[in-house]
Amino acid sequence: MGRPYGDDLRRKFLLAYDQGESSLEQLAARFLVSVGWAKKISAQRKRSGQAERVPYRPGRRPHAGVEAQSQVAAWIRAQPDLTLAELRVKLHSEAGVELSRGRVWYLLRKLGLRLKKVASCHRTRHRSQPQAARGVCRQDPHDHAGTPDIP
Repeated sequence: MGRPYGDDLRRKFLLAYDQGESSLEQLAARFLVSVGWAKKISAQRKRSGQAERVPYRPGRRPHAGVEAQSQVAAWIRAQPDLTLAELRVKLHSEAGVELSRGRVWYLLRKLGLRLKKVASCHRTRHRSQPQAARGVCRQDPHDHAGTPDIP
């Protein structure tokens, strides 16, 4: 795969076009570039307002911005037993960010925060006792709304 043309060539090409030296097709032949490239950079400049290449940023864009992420981290530091549902409501009401419960969980993971894996009523296990006698809480297996835990 070829390398992209430099910003210097883009600027010179667009400057010549802006000064009305000739059409895009004629300038493309003069600068030894394709007509498609000439049209593409002209359209990009109209959209972005800049002659330089727009940097390539692969991957998904974050659903919650930097401010919302820092707010979530602060909320967790202040109250570490918030559930995903409570965080979701706080994000919507205070930060104006609408996220699903799964996206909130993903955000916590991205921030390095974990969900508690053990219920608060879980006690030390003894192999000789049956599960009910050990004090193990029964939880709904479909409830994935764990509480965040700072590592």
